[in-house]
Amino acid sequence: MFSVTVRDHMMVAHSFRGEVFGPAQQLHGATFVVDVTFRGPELDADGILVDIGLATRHVREVVGALSYRNLDDEPAFAGVNTTTEVLARSVADSIAERVRARELGGAGDLVAGLAVTLHESHVAWASYECDL
Repeated sequence: MFSVTVRDHMMVAHSFRGEVFGPAQQLHGATFVVDVTFRGPELDADGILVDIGLATRHVREVVGALSYRNLDDEPAFAGVNTTTEVLARSVADSIAERVRARELGGAGDLVAGLAVTLHESHVAWASYECDL
């Protein structure tokens, strides 16, 4: 299995509902390093799984749409605790839509799966994986 990973970052504000979250129930900021890994069993005739430039652009657009926002005010997250896990799935779903729509170039047809990892810090992160 081949993989190609591109990286970006986002800064958001949000709060959580539920005693389990302690002080994070209050509005706070979070900065995430975002890794999106494209996976596939083969390469195209040029030796490419996915066009890194296109992948980087699409990840930047998806992540940029969340950056500098209070996620508590975003309709897409109404009633949802925007945990790191939930945000990883949201980014993965958006990128998967673009892969399925063939927006990542011809070689993108070879992408069989995605993994999105949001790094909260150097010691904690969460991931979401999906098949395409």
